[in-house]
Amino acid sequence: MGRAIVAIGGGEIRTRGTTDIDREIIRLSHRERPKILFIPTASSDSERYCGRFVEHFGNFLKCKTDVLFLVDRRPSTREIERKILSADIVYVGGGNTLYMMRVWRHLGVDQLLRAAYADGIVLAGISAGAICWFNSGHSDSMSFYNPGNWEYINVKWLGLIGGVHCPHYNSMTRGVPRRKAFREMIRKIGGTGIALENNCAMEFIDDRFYRVISSKANSRAYRLYKRGRTVVTEQIRHEEQLAPVEALSSRR
Repeated sequence: MGRAIVAIGGGEIRTRGTTDIDREIIRLSHRERPKILFIPTASSDSERYCGRFVEHFGNFLKCKTDVLFLVDRRPSTREIERKILSADIVYVGGGNTLYMMRVWRHLGVDQLLRAAYADGIVLAGISAGAICWFNSGHSDSMSFYNPGNWEYINVKWLGLIGGVHCPHYNSMTRGVPRRKAFREMIRKIGGTGIALENNCAMEFIDDRFYRVISSKANSRAYRLYKRGRTVVTEQIRHEEQLAPVEALSSRR
């Protein structure tokens, strides 16, 4: 069975803004009615968020939905493992990336997600739930702790996808533009930056191929890298065919 990850830059399931992307996630499971597990840790297990997820993926898209609560209802290690490894799709919600990372590592969820990927379970997520699959990500987590005085940080993550990820590339957090801040981060740390605007996603197949997908016209993906003292920003083109992952790290 092939392995697949779909990272979504942002969007609202409440308004069905990511539906075309979500249908592609379902298609990748090769199931007519896949079992999809929602992990809402980054939102502190928000009941409203979970309700919207179940309504969208369950009632509207006809999946079999389940939720893994890890904040207030600490399940046993066996139950966490059962839920993750019995799913066809694991979908991670947005919110506080740094908080999610700490909870997952404490409970061993990060290792179980690596096992799920190895087993061919489709992994997907939005915002913080997109950052988590990359080597690291451009995170606004500090704004949750100190709204009046914070800056974007680079949070190290699972490393199933190479590069540094920036979601919401065309938006701001607390008035600070993501686009400008992410360029500055790549200037400082180097590497390959993968930036996604809202309603844009990238799917990665078998660690070898990728493709840009979107649910709204003009939603774009970009790669960033250093050339000398400057940061180069290039749009990653939408193509019907899969492209080799190596192309994302090439330097022209």
